[in-house]
Amino acid sequence: MITTSKGIRAASALVLGTALIGSLAACAPSSEGGGDSTTYTLWDPYPDRDASSTWAQAIDACADELGITIERNSGNTGDTVKDLTTAAGNLPDLAMVDNPKVGTLADAGLLTTNSETGLDTSAIEANILSAGELDGETYGVPVGANTLGLYYNPEILEAAGVDIASVTDYASLTAALEKVVASGAKGITFSAVGTEEGTFQFLPWFWGADADLTELDSSAAQSALQLWTDWVNKGLAPNSVLSNTQGTSWDEFMTGEYGFAENGSWFKGAADEAGYLSIQVPGIDGGAAPAPTGGEFITIPVQSDTSRYETSTKIVECLTTGNAGADALGYVAPTAEGQAAQLEADPSLEFWITAVGDAKPRTADNLGISYGIISEQLYTAVQNALSGVSSPADALADAQAAAAERLQ
Repeated sequence: MITTSKGIRAASALVLGTALIGSLAACAPSSEGGGDSTTYTLWDPYPDRDASSTWAQAIDACADELGITIERNSGNTGDTVKDLTTAAGNLPDLAMVDNPKVGTLADAGLLTTNSETGLDTSAIEANILSAGELDGETYGVPVGANTLGLYYNPEILEAAGVDIASVTDYASLTAALEKVVASGAKGITFSAVGTEEGTFQFLPWFWGADADLTELDSSAAQSALQLWTDWVNKGLAPNSVLSNTQGTSWDEFMTGEYGFAENGSWFKGAADEAGYLSIQVPGIDGGAAPAPTGGEFITIPVQSDTSRYETSTKIVECLTTGNAGADALGYVAPTAEGQAAQLEADPSLEFWITAVGDAKPRTADNLGISYGIISEQLYTAVQNALSGVSSPADALADAQAAAAERLQ
């Protein structure tokens, strides 16, 4: 069992927390994120969304409403987190943070609490909000959420004689894949890449087998990893899953050669155009497996001039009220009211709203900052098993030992 107590969290973050909090005290922002009282900085992980995008337009609309200037700086999610942890003397006013990283940044003393800024999260669905909780405090507001599902190509399944209603658990899904491959098509594609994306995609199968992230070497965890390993070894999934990102995996599925693909709600539009449909990832013995919640929180980093928090709070409220940010980014809204509005506008969202409702955060079970360490060992175990370096049991035993050592 991996221990994840508050004391161990603090120990594992010692270098980060001490260095950064010390830096904050010695090198606090001289004027504020934007440099003057009407300019506010926002960092986000969306370099692909340019000034003409709906997201940029939502930011501009909020700036106009509040009579301020919002300067936007975009990078990928990893760079946003890295930049925040090294910018203690020049933190932005607002930062979009991938939800499992919120606790890490909060533990390092870089984020304000919602009780400090007055942000109200009472209407947000618990399974979406909990990713931003640490030791009884919440940090920032989720702009929305996405999650994973199991897409399928109905034409390929029909040609293979597979009734999607028969796919209810791991065994029946494997049987369906065998029929698809026997018919001359390809089975399933997904991402098992050696990054957080690989863990993200493995978690529905891991949790669906009733495995726990604090016990990576359990028999349940072995069942999940054995499933993926068998698919690759038997040719039901391609070797390319080892290097596939979620994007390249989707490109494979879009060739029309595959029966199934595990991927995210953000591909719904492309799936609709191609005539592909979705079911939730099944559990090992039936029912829907809990998939992880994806998406970012809009957080308010610590500033030396605390008077800036009032306007920063208004910016967050503007981007998270009335589904402005969620709709702009293609997310399921974080509130029941917002989801109802989305469903009324587009009834085809029902599947994904249900899937998000059944999802859970990657930092569930109070993992907090321990999640990053555990995730790294888990995707390493997946890589080792699928590549044939280790058996699933040995790969997970090594992962458990490595995680436990780093969390001491």
